[in-house]
Amino acid sequence: MARPSREQIYQRLDQAFTELNNQMGGLPNPIEAGDIWTTIWYQEAHHSTALEGNTLVLNQVERLLSEGRAVGNKELKEYMEVRGYADAAKWVYSQALEPGAWSTGDLVSLTELRHIHAVALGPVWNVAPFPHATERETPGSFREHDIAPFPGGMVPPSWVEVPAAISNWIEEVRAVSAAECPIEALAGVHNSFERIHPFLDGNGRTGRLVLNLMLVRLGYAPVIIYKRDRERYLKALRAADGGDLGPLGELLARAAIDNLYRFIVPAVAGPNRLVPLAALAGPHLSEGALRVASNRGTLKAQKGDDGHWRSTKAWVDEYVATRHRRRT
Repeated sequence: MARPSREQIYQRLDQAFTELNNQMGGLPNPIEAGDIWTTIWYQEAHHSTALEGNTLVLNQVERLLSEGRAVGNKELKEYMEVRGYADAAKWVYSQALEPGAWSTGDLVSLTELRHIHAVALGPVWNVAPFPHATERETPGSFREHDIAPFPGGMVPPSWVEVPAAISNWIEEVRAVSAAECPIEALAGVHNSFERIHPFLDGNGRTGRLVLNLMLVRLGYAPVIIYKRDRERYLKALRAADGGDLGPLGELLARAAIDNLYRFIVPAVAGPNRLVPLAALAGPHLSEGALRVASNRGTLKAQKGDDGHWRSTKAWVDEYVATRHRRRT
């Protein structure tokens, strides 16, 4: 089967979340659906910090966040990186769906940006502050040092230009909601933030947290950039540096769809609700296998006007049971 084009991925993204809004009332609230958001929380805290070199494995992250136990013999700095990121991510989820008093109504405000950085970097800064930082460069404050050129050759602005650059960035963010392709516009503002690199440390983590704040406020699922995709992510950022937002936009779209079908839809859809096959796939039954069974008629399913098959958990369970009987 031919790989879907970028435009088809964007269409699938919009269709998936339109369907979520129409059939399920949008993303579930973290208070009402704690298990769903906790699973995403563990995964995001692990993978986003791992992108920056953190070596805790997922089980250690889960134990740290669920039990407050530092399992293993890693440096304290690594546990605090995860702890800070997780605290900031939990704030992002709740603030995105239930804006607090300091929300301006924008996708993100300057106050929120500073707060996210302060929460994410505060714990690790207390045990391992960034070398050569001045007393004014603490978490939540902009840098007063220049940043060396990135490996791809892009040079962040001088520190004296950062406040003006962030002010312009906030204006860029305001245009995202009205963009013809919001996900690609988000890719643009995410890349712009990383090019500014406004803080002395933690810009990658903060950028991904802010990205998820904006995504959820637009009605999408938060994204997880998996550590296995690190090189693809960095390559997409470098392409965006050169003006090509397509690879980064596609990466974000695929990640949002993946989170929707992997974590959210299976948890909120009842056993008899028609959902895309991707939401019914699992480690022992792939989306491709379900599609083949649908085409053959061995799995009860319906093909929509969009060409995509939909089935229910009850029908998949019935298919698995009958398949097992046929084999025995």
